Amino acid sequence: MVKKGLMVAAGVALLFGLFFGRDSASYLATSWGRVHTAVKDSVPVQFELERARQMIKDLDPEIRGNMHEIAVEEAALEQMARKVENERQALTKSKADILRLKSDLQSDSGTFYYAGKRYTEVQVRTDLANRFERFKVSEATVDKLGEIMNARTSKLEAARQKLTEMLAAKQRLEVEVENLEAQMKMVEVAQAASEFNFDDSQLSRTRKLLDDIRTRIEVAGKMVDADKAIQPQIPLTEPAADEDITDAVSKYFGEGSEQDTLVRQ
Repeated sequence: MVKKGLMVAAGVALLFGLFFGRDSASYLATSWGRVHTAVKDSVPVQFELERARQMIKDLDPEIRGNMHEIAVEEAALEQMARKVENERQALTKSKADILRLKSDLQSDSGTFYYAGKRYTEVQVRTDLANRFERFKVSEATVDKLGEIMNARTSKLEAARQKLTEMLAAKQRLEVEVENLEAQMKMVEVAQAASEFNFDDSQLSRTRKLLDDIRTRIEVAGKMVDADKAIQPQIPLTEPAADEDITDAVSKYFGEGSEQDTLVRQ
């Protein structure tokens, strides 16, 4: 499949080279850019939002890894701090012993007793020299450990700050995705409202039915109001007596009354 795709791409590039010559590279780049944009635009927004959520979720292993490294470093620094503290206490005692031996040698006593045993001045001087050398080495070692501990503490603080920034950035991304999804929903609502005005969907048919029902109700209401407005008037004159049918016929056809006819005869 990959080989076939490469062959197709090579064929397209060759055709561009034949038709467009030296400008083929720019034409090919432009065409590829348009195809890439078209494909990207065809991907549903909801799918892209889900992909963004997954990418945010994929940050969790890295975050947990940083948390683990920080926890390990914190434990190591706690152990180092205890070791440095013990070494400093040992140095304090060693310094006190060295100063005691130094003071004893300055007393010009030829014989010295420690813990019930007798030592000569040469033995005491030799022991003092050895103690002093070990003290200087131990002191340098403790100072170096302190420097290392301070450097590692600074590094740990930077790692904590990085973790804090990662967590805050992840939260901001999560909020941004939620805001984008809410914005997309609002756009969908607006699109549905605009389509509601002219399409023949179920929504449109329902809207028309409700409009018809509303019109009928309004017309019925207006008819009731009109009937109430038309009130019968009170008659002020007596009704006329019924006219003789023969007189009515004669009057209609322009003939005289029955008496006039008898007179003319």
